Amino acid sequence: MVIHVVSSGETLWQIANRYNVSINGIVQINGLQNPNQLLIGQSLVIPVPGTSHIIKYGETLWSISQQYGVSINSIIQANRLTNPSVLYPGTKLIIPPRIHVTQAGETLWQIANRYGVTVQQLINENQIQNPNLIYQGTQLRIPVRKPIIEVNAYTYQPDQAAADTVNELAPYLTYISPFAYLINENGDLNPAHDELTIQAALAKNVVPMMSITNFTSSAAGSNVAHTLLSNPSLREKVLTNMLQIMDQKGYKGANIDFENVLPADRENYNTFLQLAVDRLHPKGYFVSTALAPKASATQAGLLYEAHDYEAHGRIADFVVLMTYEWGYRLGPPQAISPINQMRRVVEYARSVMPAEKIFLGFQIYARDWLLPHVQGQEAETFSTQEAIARAVKYGAAIQYDTTTQSPFFRYTDEQGRGHEVWFEDARSAQAKFDLAKEFNLRGISYWALGYPYPSNWALLADNFTIKKGRPAI
Repeated sequence: MVIHVVSSGETLWQIANRYNVSINGIVQINGLQNPNQLLIGQSLVIPVPGTSHIIKYGETLWSISQQYGVSINSIIQANRLTNPSVLYPGTKLIIPPRIHVTQAGETLWQIANRYGVTVQQLINENQIQNPNLIYQGTQLRIPVRKPIIEVNAYTYQPDQAAADTVNELAPYLTYISPFAYLINENGDLNPAHDELTIQAALAKNVVPMMSITNFTSSAAGSNVAHTLLSNPSLREKVLTNMLQIMDQKGYKGANIDFENVLPADRENYNTFLQLAVDRLHPKGYFVSTALAPKASATQAGLLYEAHDYEAHGRIADFVVLMTYEWGYRLGPPQAISPINQMRRVVEYARSVMPAEKIFLGFQIYARDWLLPHVQGQEAETFSTQEAIARAVKYGAAIQYDTTTQSPFFRYTDEQGRGHEVWFEDARSAQAKFDLAKEFNLRGISYWALGYPYPSNWALLADNFTIKKGRPAI
């Protein structure tokens, strides 16, 4: 697949004609609600074989062709290059798929073995109806070998809605984490309605992961965390209650999300995590944690100081980096998941824990702030599709901030008030996937389901092979 950014005056018919695909194919994969109203700067996923490549300093067409196993001439033709000897860093190239012309007597197994892919991947890539009947001279597309990752998604949807979402997105998910079981100061867990979600997950080969937390939208949770983490008997009580729910409901592991923990409780939190592993592992349950986005061990602030990256990476089976919410709903307008800040967090995490334990957090919603921003004024949160709908309504062009790799736009409403909207699109999703691939991370973790974002899921599957089944512990 490739990503196309709409230019002034372009129509969907022109774009479809350029890539030799159907208009309906573009509409469906992007979930376009207004196919006849494209925006300047709007990014579209184009369902064509191949991929995109951003030219790096020092690269040549020969080196790029070797990287992807395609001919120089095929790259020139796909990109209509008039001066192939001149490449500019930062320019995007379309890389066409590798093509194999079958020879007499060849089998799919032999072809798959030659290129290091599976027979099933060949069948899927070429929509082969009869794998035992391959004609000489047939042109087969060779699928790109994709990294294998795990994908988690949190959801705070009502139980039935969450179950419906799991049924829809199951092929893209390794884990589903209904958010969340709230712990109170006596060590009990508030009841949660998650039975339908768990049932859907188990039926669709998605691993249900129990999420526990100490905070709510109106309470920071610092005192609750201190009461629990500093009391050995309450720590054990929390774990006993967790195990009871996991046994009863069918959860396969836990995600521990203690936030706003007092700095003085840092070691108590580490102790609790070790106790959780000691109690849950013998019963076959895995343990993961959610970490505030730190860029250094000495980062100050209530969100960060008690989150010991080295200890979490050593103790837990994996961690979720909460690399989102820079564009906080009560703060000033800015990118919600800026790639430059995400990179700093990943670089620090990789310095103290193995890549195979790290999930990159990825938010999948948009925010609309009133201008000028007033401290404490709350931004509106909605889907990326709604962001595009508003841009269409108010005739706003989509801008793209290259530092944060995030799209945004501004508009004036009917009351004459200014607005600034930051959201996610195909380009920003691809930037995050590239970051995960660059650092060989274990996976991607979405916050949170319930906001439609069709192009993301198409790109996710195009970039990665998604691992299914519970992890080894």
